Amino acid sequence: MHRVIAFVLALAGAPRAEAHHALGSTGPSQFEVWLWCLLLIGAVFYARGILRLWRKAGVGHGIRRLELVSFALGWASLAIALLSPIDTVAEHSFAIHMIQHELLMVVAAPLIVLGRPLETLLWGVPRQVRRAAAAVARTSAVQKLWQPVTSPVGAWSVHALALWIWHAPILFALALTSFGWHVAQHTCFFASALGFWWSVFGGGARTADARSIASLFTTMLHTSALGALLTFAPSAWYPLDAAPAFGLTALEDQQLGGLVMWVPGGLAYMIAGLAVVRRWLSAPRVAGLGDVQPQ
Repeated sequence: MHRVIAFVLALAGAPRAEAHHALGSTGPSQFEVWLWCLLLIGAVFYARGILRLWRKAGVGHGIRRLELVSFALGWASLAIALLSPIDTVAEHSFAIHMIQHELLMVVAAPLIVLGRPLETLLWGVPRQVRRAAAAVARTSAVQKLWQPVTSPVGAWSVHALALWIWHAPILFALALTSFGWHVAQHTCFFASALGFWWSVFGGGARTADARSIASLFTTMLHTSALGALLTFAPSAWYPLDAAPAFGLTALEDQQLGGLVMWVPGGLAYMIAGLAVVRRWLSAPRVAGLGDVQPQ
């Protein structure tokens, strides 16, 4: 394990032939290498956690096979969104930028949460790190921060605010022209989405309730509303420095991006909502007074 970490850290210092970002080759290219390192380290520790857990509890116990597949798909989606040619083309296309954001928020984030990463990663890290993490998690400061941002109302609010605020023209323009703001935008989208899906899926548990369904339904409504505003806007909100990709005008590019948020994005929330409803209805019911028949 120490050799793996040393190898990954050594990669971070490797030079990159060319950068994908127009703001300068050094910062973004090194940042991309660090992203590869973080993704690789996360995958290694998750795999190690799975192996250790299944060695003790048996294959498929503790973490199910389907949860492992979910995490793997989510982790791969995260890499595709941030490290594939999508990220390069997104600099010149609002529509591709929207595809990138949807990959982060409605593909990678829910799949990773369904993979129960916290429990598995704790099994994968060294014992000293696990004890230190548990001690930090039990502190009042962490509890006071964690509970509001992962509660149904808190997580919904944070995610909605992140989505609408970052689509304000002035902030979105900053993200298009500044590498630092671009990183901040993606971090806010992905982190708030993780909190949102964590609250929807019951903090990694296999239960959900009406609040989860309400969160998904209302999120589908307000994201669809934002997508519709982008689609039917009479002029472009986010003029690019260069001509948009694929021969589109700035307005056509924005309209296509709005459709991406409106239709596929809304469909993802609807599918998740139907899955939660199905799981909720199939959950064992606790008998109440109305269920007890007189003898």
